[in-house]
Amino acid sequence: MLKMIIRTRAGNFDAELDDSDISNAVWFSAKPFIGEINELGCSLYFTMPLDVDESGERQNVFDVGDIAWWPGVGALCIFFGPTPLSGEDQRPVSPYKCIKIGHIVGDCSELEFAGDRQRIILEKTF
Repeated sequence: MLKMIIRTRAGNFDAELDDSDISNAVWFSAKPFIGEINELGCSLYFTMPLDVDESGERQNVFDVGDIAWWPGVGALCIFFGPTPLSGEDQRPVSPYKCIKIGHIVGDCSELEFAGDRQRIILEKTF
């Protein structure tokens, strides 16, 4: 399990990534990696310039706290609550198929205050 800290103006969030090629590429890029948040409902995403094999199970429905890779676009997505496409169960639903690569450890509801077009920083931890 790869570990990292996600830093936003809303606070710091511990995250764990799986052992996929995508996760390894994200983790090794976090030296730290600085990006700009795009917000959509209770999810945020930002592009990362990674050259990586984008194989993996693609899905639309996630759990709160899931971290996913958006293939083709090259973006990391973090789901912290219901999205515009969520059903009665309030699980986040992405309009595009993404590959789950990890999750936020603990409560991530404060990501609501991270802000669109604000800075996000990924730092790997050991």
